[in-house]
Amino acid sequence: MFPEVLTEGYKTFLGERLPNERRKYEALGAGQQPEVLLIGCCDSRVAPEVIFDTGPGQIFTIRNVANIVPPAEDNKGESHHGTSSALEFAVVALKVKHIVVMGHATCGGIKAAGMGSDPLSSGNYIGNWVSLVEPAKRKLADAGDHKDKEGYLTRLEYAMIGQSLENLMTFDFVRKAVEAGELHLHGAHFGIATGELRVRDPKTGEFQSVVARDGQSLNPSALIHCS
Repeated sequence: MFPEVLTEGYKTFLGERLPNERRKYEALGAGQQPEVLLIGCCDSRVAPEVIFDTGPGQIFTIRNVANIVPPAEDNKGESHHGTSSALEFAVVALKVKHIVVMGHATCGGIKAAGMGSDPLSSGNYIGNWVSLVEPAKRKLADAGDHKDKEGYLTRLEYAMIGQSLENLMTFDFVRKAVEAGELHLHGAHFGIATGELRVRDPKTGEFQSVVARDGQSLNPSALIHCS
């Protein structure tokens, strides 16, 4: 039986949203032109469309465990590259103007990478995937940070966002678009319990609230990663 929560949600969509946005959906039937690619975690608590209050066609999303961007690899073999293929489509075909890598608090994938965990199956798919967090862990270790220190997992969440931004630049089509000024990279972190969105300063690597304490928004141009 099809999940009731989806059936009821679709009924609401048919009765309320679709009639109000019919023209938009008809236009989208001819194609999409999103300006933003958001790479986020598949965690059910951090749906980008909810956090950013966006409508259909506004953001192109890639979601995986721990919002990881793997480094570019040779694709001449039989490997399958889900994240990389979606990235290629967004940048080369859709020509998005912004890529946002958004991590979040209490990320299970980051915890598995940081603290270690037993395989959930004989394939150990999660373990193999989150091994991509190792470079971020090494950077923290080189700075004297380790898993026994308070707040380590939050810092690892931040560090992996930075690592994914670095990995994006290993794709030639991303690097060329960034160098041409056609594409801008951003890092962000969402606090599930608080609803706070923090963005990464490309100069310092520090994360700061996108809305300052005085209620004023931060200058977005200062938060663009150019390299």
